[in-house]
Amino acid sequence: MAPCLACHGERGQSTVPEVPSLGAQTAPYLLIQLFMFREKLRNNEIMNEAVKGFSDDDLRAFADALAKLPAPAASGEATDPARMARGQALVQQYRCNVCHAPDLGGREAVPRIAGQREDFLLKTLREYKTNQRPGYDASMGDVMQPIPDTDIPDLAYFSSRQ
Repeated sequence: MAPCLACHGERGQSTVPEVPSLGAQTAPYLLIQLFMFREKLRNNEIMNEAVKGFSDDDLRAFADALAKLPAPAASGEATDPARMARGQALVQQYRCNVCHAPDLGGREAVPRIAGQREDFLLKTLREYKTNQRPGYDASMGDVMQPIPDTDIPDLAYFSSRQ
């Protein structure tokens, strides 16, 4: 686990820009992502190399271990009440809370976005919208298509502070 935690944070809480926190992420979601990296269905040289040669059992063991790490804490920064209200309304409007759970904590193969790094969420949402980020299915690309670019920062702002 040491190589994973070097980038993703000692206890699964990333401090590296645009690198996700993995603590309390759902094990099924983590397993899918690790599999996609191993099979090079997602291209990230560091991740592709890190899981190269892993068996399915290895991937499952890593996913299970990472899922047991503590959830990332919401950003400790002072919040802008207007942005929080707008972000919360957008989460409801775009139904993020349906798949990602009412608390945005994720479920099954759907990731936890609550407390995730804001910069990572912003990057990821933009990549889904432009079809630069592959998913294991097309749902996030489809979900993001009608969302105006101007709404993405507030979605990321709100979610990261949950």
